[in-house]
Amino acid sequence: MMTQRVTIESSEAASSAAAMITWQAAHRARAEAALDRFLATPSSAEEASCLWEAMRYATLSGGKRWRALLVYAAAELCGADVALADAPAAAVELLHAYSLVHDDLPCMDDDAVRRGQPACHVAFGEALALLTGDALQAQAFLVLAQSRMPDPAAACALLAKAVGACGMVGGQARDLSGKAVTMEALEAMHRKKTGALIEAAVMLGAACGTSAGHMANAALMRYAAAVGLAFQVADDVLDVEGSTPDLGKTAGKDIAQNKATYVALLGLQNAKDKMHTLCEEAQQALELFGTAAWPLKSLAAQAVTRSR
Repeated sequence: MMTQRVTIESSEAASSAAAMITWQAAHRARAEAALDRFLATPSSAEEASCLWEAMRYATLSGGKRWRALLVYAAAELCGADVALADAPAAAVELLHAYSLVHDDLPCMDDDAVRRGQPACHVAFGEALALLTGDALQAQAFLVLAQSRMPDPAAACALLAKAVGACGMVGGQARDLSGKAVTMEALEAMHRKKTGALIEAAVMLGAACGTSAGHMANAALMRYAAAVGLAFQVADDVLDVEGSTPDLGKTAGKDIAQNKATYVALLGLQNAKDKMHTLCEEAQQALELFGTAAWPLKSLAAQAVTRSR
């Protein structure tokens, strides 16, 4: 009986993994198509074609589209037509690409490699890379404002708060200050720098649907907050254990720059334990939705098992 039970459970796990691979492939293809569409060079922009080339280079040259997948998963969970989620999924990825372009600049985190290829400022020069980030940010809000979401203005406000001085940019500024931090301060910083955009991705997806009431939104916020921190702890672990070819960016930079990280404050094993605890918290927050939440649960697991 025990052998049969293990076999059944193994079969169910394999089936679930296969379903997730299929789901991710289909939705990642949607995200890529949407980004390609929203980054098509306008005929009126011939004089700025090099800028559009750099925008496409920074956005379309790789990436897991994990944040876009969060948008799609939350949208479907809340009863939305998947097509409505294309715009917010693309907007989130455009803003993520902008943040990476600016992060890599010599005046910021100073990295020459991104997604396994020369960073945007290496390929196009610092000045054009700076403008590329600016243009990607503006394009994200244009895409969202012109979307068919139920309330594009509210969506723009949600995203602006997530990436502005009270969100991602504010968190990056705090990181660059180089001040010694406690665990509480570190988490507060990363809830802004990394978590805010991840939270926005989930809530933008939910905003595409019509079945997300107060309890559902609260559950999704708990999920997003936990998975956002889990993603950052995993980043800190990967910086120690990963290699530059695997990560697609320079490994070991946090240690070299003496940055405050979860690994630095907790030690490697304790950081890993925290990462998995946060993943469990994220998944538990979705119990309200039953089995329908399996894509979001799988994405939470992927946040802490990824190799880059």
